[in-house]
Amino acid sequence: MSKTVSADELEEIRESFQKVDVDNSGFITASELGNLFREVGCHVPGYQIRQLLQKLDRDQDCKISFDEFSAIYRDLKTDRVADGFRKALNKKEGIVAIGGTSEISSEGTQHSISEQERFAFANYINSSLEEDPDCQTLLPIDPNTAALFTAMSDGILFCKLINLSVPDTIDERTINKKKLTPFTIQENLNLALNSASAIGCQVINIGAQDLKEGKPHLVLGLLWQIIKIGLFADIELSRNEALAALLEDGESLEDLMKLSPEELLLRWANFHLRKVGMSISNFSGDIKDSKAYFHLLEQIAPDGSKEDVPRVDIDMSGVYEKDLTQRAESMLKQADRLGCRQFVTATDVVGGNSKLNLAFVATLFNKHPALTKPEDQDWTLTSETREERTFRNWMNSLGVSPHVHHIYGDLQDAMVILQLYEKTKVPVDWECRVNQPPFKCMGGGHLKKIENCNYAVELGKTKAGFSLVGIAGLDLYDGNTTLTLALVWQLMRRYTLKVLEDLGHGEIAGEDLIISWVNQTLSEAGKSSSIKSFKDKSICTSLPVLELIDAIQPQSVNFDLVKTGSLDDEEKLDNAKYAISMARKIGAKVYALPDDIVEGNQKMVMTIFACLMGRGMKKA
Repeated sequence: MSKTVSADELEEIRESFQKVDVDNSGFITASELGNLFREVGCHVPGYQIRQLLQKLDRDQDCKISFDEFSAIYRDLKTDRVADGFRKALNKKEGIVAIGGTSEISSEGTQHSISEQERFAFANYINSSLEEDPDCQTLLPIDPNTAALFTAMSDGILFCKLINLSVPDTIDERTINKKKLTPFTIQENLNLALNSASAIGCQVINIGAQDLKEGKPHLVLGLLWQIIKIGLFADIELSRNEALAALLEDGESLEDLMKLSPEELLLRWANFHLRKVGMSISNFSGDIKDSKAYFHLLEQIAPDGSKEDVPRVDIDMSGVYEKDLTQRAESMLKQADRLGCRQFVTATDVVGGNSKLNLAFVATLFNKHPALTKPEDQDWTLTSETREERTFRNWMNSLGVSPHVHHIYGDLQDAMVILQLYEKTKVPVDWECRVNQPPFKCMGGGHLKKIENCNYAVELGKTKAGFSLVGIAGLDLYDGNTTLTLALVWQLMRRYTLKVLEDLGHGEIAGEDLIISWVNQTLSEAGKSSSIKSFKDKSICTSLPVLELIDAIQPQSVNFDLVKTGSLDDEEKLDNAKYAISMARKIGAKVYALPDDIVEGNQKMVMTIFACLMGRGMKKA
């Protein structure tokens, strides 16, 4: 886990793991390995599959984790037993192998791009942005060619899609839309990448030049992350209380909140399918015959009981069609009647493309959930706070595994926290001190998880120099809100300051140094603003932030758009939105939100100025 891999290798490893882990469980089983070979027409004897599984499965739990897969993946390039495995990966799901261009690629790395994904994403963009006047010259994109990669290369469509998935992430005034030059295109791509990072996309291994050149595997990977965030936005209990209808016997709301959006979608589908005596365990092999989809559509179709929503009767005759492709086409015609024919073709259904079928099911849920909040439940749900969302997006943007959906539940075993320590240059003893999942002991391995949490607190106190008075490992395991956030904030602060130290050749970075640099930079540029601390009242107007941005990159800020004088809250927020997007546009990876500036959130304000200092030091 601690070994360094190149950007190209990491992308290749993730792509390959996801192709085999069709049920999105986070592990590869022997049956999934066997299914992979059968799907691509490769006959592999059972003993060879077992031999391959044994090679990958380091902890001998009969499952392959992503860490195990990563650790051994490079060896597969020269291993004869694994040669068929690599060939099967490159044959699965109609993919095209693209040779890399980096140094590691010249040594044999290939990236697999799915023509089905390219087709699906192009059509999604066409339908989602067809009425946007800023996109008229870019759309429609021909889904049958590589036109998608050219259309995305100036950054406009990326920015638009980010705002589609998480509205108001990007201030539209900061997008360069006309008479584009190489410089203004670079600004758009900076804005898109830094904004994508702020909403939780992993973009560490992607540069603006990669998107400008239209590198297929990187463009498709980023597109999928952005689209998925939008699709999953309402598949979360605090934002959609009707999901409580999916509670099973003996479960609490906390149990339901720990489920990922993928797990919730599967449970939602089975909630409806059980009414007709069916169930599925994945969105790949189990849906290939379209029968589950037909019955799901029948269950969720509007019954006419809601005003202004006409009844739709699903034609089930297609379920008897013998040809699977024709049956899938008949099913998709019924989905179209519900306004849900998106992401998949009949071939994608029959081929069991797990990614696109997941997107299709998410579309069904978002448009026709057919759930009712239980009336006999006496509970109050607390929505995710802005601070929690910022921390969660920051963690996910760094590529932690597993992906963090619910900050307290997903940090319970400390695995994510330990990864964050490593990313902030605190050595972690993975071999001797960390209990690795899966935790199969009695009670879900809670003692092993608590041991990890104790180690996380120990590292904070002894290696990172954190102030963790009154915080114990059990607090992290129990999901103590205040104490967990206290640790996560110190990790984020350390990460931010370490970036500055690296740029400053090891000079210790602190708040006084940042304030001094800000004031010196403003003064040297002839700006009128200055700050005494990160609580300075002038910061809530955003003027010090905007003037600093303009000092770092002269004439980048359009001050005609900036409100001055005595400002009300709406005007302050308008300035803050512009400031955050402008900071990202000039290349600062800002995670804070406009409200943090307006409300004077001292911690988040510090990160804004620190990120701008980092950007300024790069320039110098």
